Formats: sequence, structure tokens, C-alpha cells
Amino acid sequence: MGESKRRKEALQDKYGQEETILPWMPITKSQAEQFVKWSTTGAWIGIGLLVAWWITVRFIGPSFGWWLVN
Repeated sequence: MGESKRRKEALQDKYGQEETILPWMPITKSQAEQFVKWSTTGAWIGIGLLVAWWITVRFIGPSFGWWLVN
């Protein structure tokens, strides 16, 4: 009897299903990896927007203020 058959008999209904992170949490490992990927992408987008906002406030804002006063 091969290892895969033994594993199939031991796991029965759970054979071929993806593992969960924790037994009481219905989130699979691939879902967790996908969440990390999306949250990392979102964090980098947020950092880029923050830098763009800072440049606008720091450089563009004062130049418009000077233009409006004169």
C-alpha cells in the first residue's frame, strides 16, 4: 500500500481539501496568502498617495498662496 493511499484512508473526508490556518478559523492558507498580497499592495498604494499629498502640501500649496497674495 502506498503512502498516498494510507494518507487517504487516514484523512477520509478531509483528503484533498486545503488546510486551514487554525482549526476553529475557516480561512485556508491560500486565502491568507492572498490577503497578505492584497494588503501589501494596498499599503504601497497608500504610501504613494501619502507622498503625493505631502509634495502637494509642501511645494505646490505655498506657491499658490504666494500667487494669490500678490
